[in-house]
Amino acid sequence: MNWYPWLNHAYRQLIESHQQGRGHHALLLHAHEGTGADALLYGLSRWLMCQNKQGTKSCGKCHGCHLMLAETHSDWHVLAPEKGKSVIGVDAIRQLSEKLYEYSQQGGAKIVWLSSTEALTDAASNALLKTLEEPPGNTYFLLRCQRPASLLATLRSRCFYYFLPVPENQTGLYWLQNQLPAISLQDIQTALKLSQGAPLAAKQLLQTEKWQQRTAFCQAITQALYDYDTLSLLPLLNRDDAQQSLYWLICLLSDAVKWQQKAQNYCINQDQQALIHHLASSQGVEKLLNMVDDWTRCRHQLISVVGINRELLLTEQLLNWERQLCSTR
Repeated sequence: MNWYPWLNHAYRQLIESHQQGRGHHALLLHAHEGTGADALLYGLSRWLMCQNKQGTKSCGKCHGCHLMLAETHSDWHVLAPEKGKSVIGVDAIRQLSEKLYEYSQQGGAKIVWLSSTEALTDAASNALLKTLEEPPGNTYFLLRCQRPASLLATLRSRCFYYFLPVPENQTGLYWLQNQLPAISLQDIQTALKLSQGAPLAAKQLLQTEKWQQRTAFCQAITQALYDYDTLSLLPLLNRDDAQQSLYWLICLLSDAVKWQQKAQNYCINQDQQALIHHLASSQGVEKLLNMVDDWTRCRHQLISVVGINRELLLTEQLLNWERQLCSTR
């Protein structure tokens, strides 16, 4: 697994807490997607499993290290939803608990690695809670989450909470420029801001068809604004990934507000300044803020309301936006 330079500080903090006898048996790592949290937890797992630790580093030569490198360590338990499912049920936790109370097969630590704690059902969370309260000796739980507030409070209270922030902006930019030398700085800056500062998420955005999809979407918005025909955007929005496109639209409208307030340097979409200027010059601040609120509400409904008629919701919102635009002609 790759390592990323911005993880060094967090890694040293967590390892040193174990060296000083303060390491908690259950770590709840709060991290946004694209920060390299899995690499951090893997590095911590390597150190805990190493039989010949070299300070804050694993030796890489012992039997435990070899098994970890091959990802075949019998005491390293990775919890994830079964293929085709999005949740982890109580049966998986019960089976795991039985294994944990057995002797370590390699004579060292036992580790449970859960990369998405939100995937636990309530029953599974309660079953895991019992094991967290009375853990077997030399057993560690490495739990990763993106929304800790969605977890059971009792589960959170049994863990040591650690927040992994995104790296400083210059660190992320420097890393991305080295990784993607053919990509312009303007595009890298935009992708990093659209990814809330998470370098790995920005890299993925720039390297997939998502970037071309976003570019085409921005061009379509520009044309729709000139034609006062926002309904033409419906085919681009009425897709399974509608929430992604709506996020891009909300960011553009928010940037238009910043532009009106002479805060262009804080705009997210650095590569779409002509579009942002057009939005800012055609609407007042109050109307732009209302548009941001309307589209944010629309996006939230798509995410949270089960069985909602996506096409109908988007059509209504697009027509409402068109009326707002036409009222200023």
